Amino acid sequence: MEPDLFHQESTKQYKKAIVVGASSGMGKELVKILVEKGYNIGITGRRENLLKELKEAYPDRIFIKAFDIRDLSKTTRSIRELIKNLDGLDLLVLSSGVGFLNEELDTEPEFRTIDTNITAFTDIMTFTFRYFQKHPPGHLVGLTSIAALRGNKSAPAYNASKAYQSNYLEGLRQKSKNQKLKITVTDIRPGFVATDMAKGEKLFWAASPEKAAVQIFRAIKRKRKIAYISKRWGLFALALKIAPRWMYDHF
Repeated sequence: MEPDLFHQESTKQYKKAIVVGASSGMGKELVKILVEKGYNIGITGRRENLLKELKEAYPDRIFIKAFDIRDLSKTTRSIRELIKNLDGLDLLVLSSGVGFLNEELDTEPEFRTIDTNITAFTDIMTFTFRYFQKHPPGHLVGLTSIAALRGNKSAPAYNASKAYQSNYLEGLRQKSKNQKLKITVTDIRPGFVATDMAKGEKLFWAASPEKAAVQIFRAIKRKRKIAYISKRWGLFALALKIAPRWMYDHF
C-alpha cells in the first residue's frame, strides 16, 4: 500500500472508473457505455493490441495497462498507476475471469480457474475496498455468474469459484454496511452471454455482449446489490435455488 496514493485528492470533472478485463466481450462493451456516460476509464487485459484499439476510439478518455491478473506482482501496482492516471477512482468493475468444461478433471484448467477467479479476484477486491475506505464514496462491481448458485459436474472449479466470488462480495457488502462505509458492492450474475467464455452446445437465452453491458450499466447506476443478466435469468436462478438435490444431481 502506498501512502501517497491513498491520501491523494481527486478532482470530479469526470467520474473515474477502472474495468479489469476490458479487451473483449462484456467488459469492452461496458467501457464504451461508461465513456459515453461521462467517465474517464482505466482498462486492463492481457491482449495489449485490443486495449490499444479501444483507446484509439477514445484517446483522451482511456488509459491502458496490459497484464495478466494472475501475476500478483503486477496487478495492484498497475491498478495504482491507473488510479494516478485518472486522479482518483469512483468505480471498479472486475470483468476478468476464466472457465473450462473439464469432464476429465485435468489439474491444469482447475488450478488456472482457481488462480484467476479466486486468488486474483481476492487480490483486486481487497486492494480496491481498502482504497475506497480511504477515499469514499466508491463502487465495487464483480461479474460473477448464475453458476455461483449450484455445483456443476462438467465445470466443478468454475462453479465453485463463482460461488466464492458471490459470497466474498456479500461479505464486503456486509462489512461496508456494518462499518457505515460509503462503499457500494454489486454482484452481477450473467447467464449465457455470446462471448468466447460461453462453453457448450445449445446455449439458451444467450444475450449479446452489447445487451448485457446495457443491463450491467443500469444495475451499476441503480446501485443494485445483485443483478441477473439478462433479467429472465432471475427466474431461472429461483428454480435452481429451490430444486431439490436429488433432482439436481440427475441433470
